[in-house]
Amino acid sequence: MTAEDTQHPDLQRLLRWEDAGGTWSVAARHTVGSGGAGEEVTLSLLTCDGGEEMDVLTTQDPAVLQHVDRGAQ
Repeated sequence: MTAEDTQHPDLQRLLRWEDAGGTWSVAARHTVGSGGAGEEVTLSLLTCDGGEEMDVLTTQDPAVLQHVDRGAQ
């Protein structure tokens, strides 16, 4: 079993996007759940030149939120 096998599918998708040269930007981020227990982020997945939005990823995966917080791209 590899580390990738244990990653949430949303994180795998984002890392594949980055590995292919794509970039992303935070389109929205807000608190969700009763009592504000969690967070959700929406990312615009952009072409490698950062110009065109190709897809959108919305997730509550804590690993993706940590990745975004680190500013990794």
